[in-house]
Amino acid sequence: MVDFLVSVLPCRYQHSRKLISHDIHSNIYNYKFTYSVEIVPVSKDSVVCLPQKLTNQLGGISPVCLVHRVTNFIHLIDPATTQIAEVNSTVFWRYPFDSICNPKQMTEYIVMDIDLILSKDRKTFPGQGAVSNKHILADVWVVKASELGLTENTVHTRTHLGHILKPGDSALGYALGDSNINDPNFEKLDTNKIPDVILVRKHYGDKGARRRFRNWKLKHLAEESTNLNTATNDYLEFLDDLEEDPTYRQNVNIFRDKSKDQIAVDVDDLGDETIPRITLDEMLDDLNLEDVQMQET
Repeated sequence: MVDFLVSVLPCRYQHSRKLISHDIHSNIYNYKFTYSVEIVPVSKDSVVCLPQKLTNQLGGISPVCLVHRVTNFIHLIDPATTQIAEVNSTVFWRYPFDSICNPKQMTEYIVMDIDLILSKDRKTFPGQGAVSNKHILADVWVVKASELGLTENTVHTRTHLGHILKPGDSALGYALGDSNINDPNFEKLDTNKIPDVILVRKHYGDKGARRRFRNWKLKHLAEESTNLNTATNDYLEFLDDLEEDPTYRQNVNIFRDKSKDQIAVDVDDLGDETIPRITLDEMLDDLNLEDVQMQET
């Protein structure tokens, strides 16, 4: 179990053993082993503030970064430059940092205007780290969905979501300018270099309708063994993340739900391309292991 956790999450562990009994005649020892595993306290879509020494080590990346993915590495991306970096467990415990914004604090914004930034217009510097090829940098002007129509004051920020956002879309993000953040690394930063808003991901509207028409499912252990409630928000949000991110689901076995119809065979059959869906070529057929008696011919 510990080896599995180390292979899929950045963590560290300690173990101890206690002698329970000892048979001196057969030289048999009975030990009780205890393992303590500590997982890094950051999650996908959270915002972190890195120590200055770590930013220098990661190719001059901005201290305020977005956690793009979490595997056995912490995958970071700078929304203002699309520069990316990876932090393993060893580096994290040497230069620890914490989340300054968590996914439950995200606010919905409406994109009023967007202007893509070409590669030739980006600022670079010697020693800069790797830049993501999957994201497009853009200047974006947004307004809170709760204030739409009540104010004309739009907020400008830079985002790495230029490849999927367009005027009129909804996006989830953090209002750093209105947040009360208590973090020693964040307090050392120049306030003029801190963005007012960090956009995290596109918001696809009514999740209830998406979930009703979801034509795939996952396999899991029996509920009496795991106490898994598939109706909880955390589990449903996990399914939403799988649907929205192809990289996130590449190692997950997804099965076709035969109770649902109208499964898209490939990308060309999706219809509304703005709604994330999983096509038939990514699904597995549900296995039927019933024994069938062979008949003599």
